[in-house]
Amino acid sequence: MRFTKKDILDIESLSVDEINLILDTAYKMKEISIRPIKKVPTLRGKTVVLFFYEPSTRTRISFDIAAKRLSADSLSIATSTSSIVKGETLADTAKTLEAMNPDIIVLRHSSAGTPHLLARLVKSSIINAGDGMHAHPTQALLDLMTVREKKGKISGLRIAIIGDISHSRVARSNITGFTKMGAEVVIAGPPTMIPKGIESLGASVSYNVDEAICDADVIMMLRIQKERQKSFLFPTEREYSKVYGLTKKRVENARSDVLIMHPGPVNRGVEIAYEVVDGPYSIILDQVTNGVAVRMALLYLVSGGARNAGAD
Repeated sequence: MRFTKKDILDIESLSVDEINLILDTAYKMKEISIRPIKKVPTLRGKTVVLFFYEPSTRTRISFDIAAKRLSADSLSIATSTSSIVKGETLADTAKTLEAMNPDIIVLRHSSAGTPHLLARLVKSSIINAGDGMHAHPTQALLDLMTVREKKGKISGLRIAIIGDISHSRVARSNITGFTKMGAEVVIAGPPTMIPKGIESLGASVSYNVDEAICDADVIMMLRIQKERQKSFLFPTEREYSKVYGLTKKRVENARSDVLIMHPGPVNRGVEIAYEVVDGPYSIILDQVTNGVAVRMALLYLVSGGARNAGAD
């Protein structure tokens, strides 16, 4: 199959075949990361601009590593060091960047839909690294890769997503991605953190964590996003942990082969217990590892894949 997408903006716009192609390519890219010399000349001469309007550790660094392992030139720009602080609009900044002929712009922004706007304004490929509470497609893809790698399949699995659903772009992208690939998704959390109409994405809703994780093949815990909350949505962190947190006891009552995931950063002792984060069922660090492989695959594919890759 030939990948023809110019941009990676969300999971909705990707077909099942395209998702499978991305995951298959990521598996091949992962092999590069375990070599003694972790670099290939595939995207030599390509330029990748990392434009992050919000703080990021995992996503920004993994994109940077991914670009460097493919021999692309990577440039990171933060809002505080750009002309936006002088009043320049995002559109003008993007056009200024494009005048310097970058091949790919990786954008994270606090406003939903911003990557889609830029994709219409510039010729460079746009990869959405998270836009507001809307979407985080690369996180969903690395989660799909990790589950398929560990379980051997996605279709037919039961995925429980627990926590702050309302403010989570990760939850929305994962609900879409896992249901599109044939999994059953159930979400759970405080009623104040579950948005109305979320069922339209294909997930069922529960307000009981124990009910949600019963027979789940995968449990994905989400961080409480205080920075996005305009009011207190739960009494105390201690009460939240007791009622909705993933404790050791809850894990013991889950399936014996359950996988535990978290997009990070983790609030240990709040949404997930210390011993669970580091326990035998946790694949959180596998997610981080696969994040580099997935982002390598995306940079490669939107650059034209084998058609436009370096001769070597």
